[in-house]
Amino acid sequence: MYKIEKEETTNLLMDLVSIESPYFEEDAVMDYVYNWFHKHNMEAVFHEYHEEKVTGFQGRNIIVQLEGEKPGPTICLNGHLDTVKLCNGWTKNPKGEICEDRLYGVGALDMKSGCAATMLALKAFTKNHKDFNGKIISTYVSVEEGPYGMGTNSLIEDGYLENIDFSIITEPSAGFTGKPFPDICLGARGGYGLEIEFFGVSAHAATPELGVNAAEAASKVICELQNIDYIEDPYLGKGSLCVVAVECDGGACSVPDYAKIKLFRHIVVGENEKSITEEIEKAVERAGITCKYAIRFREAPSEGSRGFMPYTITGEEPLAKEFIETVDEVCEKPASKSYFQSIGDFNYLGSRLGAPAVIFGAAGKNYHGSDEYTELDSVVKTAQVVYAFLEKILCA
Repeated sequence: MYKIEKEETTNLLMDLVSIESPYFEEDAVMDYVYNWFHKHNMEAVFHEYHEEKVTGFQGRNIIVQLEGEKPGPTICLNGHLDTVKLCNGWTKNPKGEICEDRLYGVGALDMKSGCAATMLALKAFTKNHKDFNGKIISTYVSVEEGPYGMGTNSLIEDGYLENIDFSIITEPSAGFTGKPFPDICLGARGGYGLEIEFFGVSAHAATPELGVNAAEAASKVICELQNIDYIEDPYLGKGSLCVVAVECDGGACSVPDYAKIKLFRHIVVGENEKSITEEIEKAVERAGITCKYAIRFREAPSEGSRGFMPYTITGEEPLAKEFIETVDEVCEKPASKSYFQSIGDFNYLGSRLGAPAVIFGAAGKNYHGSDEYTELDSVVKTAQVVYAFLEKILCA
């Protein structure tokens, strides 16, 4: 009986972390994962896509599909192989360094830990079970950390994820929530990127009363945006708004006639483009500005990728309930339940496939920051949970 061991998990994760793969630059890690599957007698295929409308990017995903001899549920496993860009402040080797039970490196936690876990779970499953019921579709995608979740979005829009019954996204749930491992996220807030443009009238800075200052208008609206009356979801809590950029320039000595605020608005169930637009219009009215303005949501490659929609499940759905029970059994203690506060490919899987989706993965800290690390024992347990769940559901 093939088992998932810590040494093999550590070696695979170290290999993945040692390959630099910031979003838009994933080819080397994609090649490694593709070759790893073939080396272990599993057929992996590249899914190529071209995002023509906004970025012009040509990317690749990897799909591993295992199909049983008999009918049964279709389980989707999802993970991204890209990382954020290398930031300043590292004291450990960003290409991988082990200190006791921690593996440091860019993407070690977010989320090469989860990709390593599903890779090893599939290796164990194929070695131990030649015949099973149903289907497994395991996806390793690009550009999750970059704009629009383009890798997973393209899989959905190209029809590869139709008729999914249950999705497991092995993002580091415990690492993100800060709770002890194991922690299971049963949903996530969504979000939209957008901007507000302000159109004023230029004048000499010595006589600002002769102009209409777009910068001042933008600042007044920013202040009023702090007074949004957010709705509260019983699972996801409240949404939030962050000003991520402000642009305006009056030159050397002029009233600025143009300004722009860039925003990111995290949302909960019941909020959408219409409700966001209405709350901004109310903020503008409270601000009492006199210049014209325009609200524009971020241009997106497709209708489905305009925003990340929030979603929740209860955990009582049959496959979700089985998964939670499997986590408790493998980890020998009850998992905590959480709801994710930010966005990711899980939003697409949880809101667009019509099937329950859980987020479950390793513990660690400093994702998107210096000295990011994952706890190796939690990566091993993640792999063991995924394997045990596949065995329970597909080999009954």
